[in-house]
Amino acid sequence: MNPLEIFQKEAPEVAKAFDGLIESLKATTGLDAKTKQLVYIGIKASMGDTTAIYYHVAMAKKLGATRDEIKDTILITLSVCGLKGVATCLPVALDVFDKAE
Repeated sequence: MNPLEIFQKEAPEVAKAFDGLIESLKATTGLDAKTKQLVYIGIKASMGDTTAIYYHVAMAKKLGATRDEIKDTILITLSVCGLKGVATCLPVALDVFDKAE
């Protein structure tokens, strides 16, 4: 069971509220969906969150993100957090991208 499924099972009311927040953010119009995913990937990579990278790289690819865009999104975290994001998340991101349809 993935972490979101556990969250939804154990705290359904909170999960529903969280889903509403996510839907509201997806509905904003300042950035297109692909760019939002790339920003999210960069933020999560800077935190070393490989689980989020695993799921969101595939989403970004479905929205038209290229391998180079994913790679550059993670590489730019070097200026924020040093090697942490690159060392932990770049291998996961590229592997997911290469295997995703």
